Amino acid sequence: MNNRLTYICILTLVTILLSCSARNISTKYYEQNKTVLDNIETTYAALYKQKPFTIAFTDKGFETISIDIITDSLTYIYEFGMNEDRLSDTLLKYNINASAIKVLLRQMRSIRCTWVNNLVYFVDGEKKSSVLVSIKPVGLSGRFSNKNYYTIAYFSQKQYYDRQGRLVNNRRQRQLQKVNGEVFKRINDRVSYTVSSTYR
Repeated sequence: MNNRLTYICILTLVTILLSCSARNISTKYYEQNKTVLDNIETTYAALYKQKPFTIAFTDKGFETISIDIITDSLTYIYEFGMNEDRLSDTLLKYNINASAIKVLLRQMRSIRCTWVNNLVYFVDGEKKSSVLVSIKPVGLSGRFSNKNYYTIAYFSQKQYYDRQGRLVNNRRQRQLQKVNGEVFKRINDRVSYTVSSTYR
């Protein structure tokens, strides 16, 4: 009887630990928020083509915005309150669609997305890009929610993964492909995730 009870306790503990793994949390989070995440990626990618920029919330209350506007010669860094008039004025100055940015910000805030960026990188000398979406999820155990950010990478084309689901640079070599210094794992063919202690 004692052995059976011990076995049940161990099985329950293993099940709980597996259900709380970073992979399960990240994949589940993506599936639950897929519509908003995909909209963030699509909106940001379209706006980025018009004028390169990165955007982030820098406070816990998601009220303070940092935006880096990238020109041919310089990157201008601005900080605004969510409802400040000068946010729209500054965006208009750089010919950025202020209405679309405000929609993007509302989408980001709705799922606690802290940062969106377009990352350019090279594989075998070929230029590639990925939209990175960083999230600070809520409703997780303290072990996950206090220290970790989940960064989801959207690639423009199908990616390759090894048997552990880690992103690799191509089908033949199977060398790990780090993005922004992080190892990413598969969610689907063109979407991957990593867990990091920083949001950028």
